[in-house]
Amino acid sequence: MRLLLVEDDRLLADSLKRGLERRGFAVDATGDGIEGEFLGSETAYDLIILDLGLPGRSGLEILRNWRAAGNRVPVIVLTARDSWHERVDGLRAGADDYLGKPFHEEELLARMQALVRRSHNIATPHLSCGGVQLDEERQRALLAGGEEVALTGTEFRLLRYLMLNPGKILSKTRLTEHVYEQEFDRDSNLIEVYIRRLREKLGHGRIETRRGQGYIFVAQADELD
Repeated sequence: MRLLLVEDDRLLADSLKRGLERRGFAVDATGDGIEGEFLGSETAYDLIILDLGLPGRSGLEILRNWRAAGNRVPVIVLTARDSWHERVDGLRAGADDYLGKPFHEEELLARMQALVRRSHNIATPHLSCGGVQLDEERQRALLAGGEEVALTGTEFRLLRYLMLNPGKILSKTRLTEHVYEQEFDRDSNLIEVYIRRLREKLGHGRIETRRGQGYIFVAQADELD
């Protein structure tokens, strides 16, 4: 999944970016409110982490502008621990969740995962479909027969996005946009390479190719060849 982190505390932003990347997220980051609003408006992020106290434009104004424009991206706002009014204002402006500073990275991660599951109408605590269960903590896949499959960082990010959108045709461009940071070469054929690797690890029937359109993760195990 691809995230946008809008936070002007450089030490906190750098620490969060490194930590979230280790957890299998592609992270774009900025400390400027105006740039943050632009990125959140122009790019299809899976989730945005938004500080309310930003230079250039406040997080609250950014959030209101996104929602007024019909941007429904899930947003977690960061607030000062004792600023209850900021949390109320953020929720009223359209935030989906909030977290007070200082916070533990594990709590942020848990809130992110819960919010992403809700946004994809997933009621279970684990991501599972097509006979595959994803272990997000260890970045591994568990197959129906009990076999554990180790995944590289890119394989994990790609598989997670496919499993969040089962049965949908996902173009190579869309997969690239949600798996890599903004600096990634959009003309690269790496998506095809990693699709092939996932098929070798999970079985060729789980990811179908629709020529000229993209790829589909088969939602039901009994649909597999």
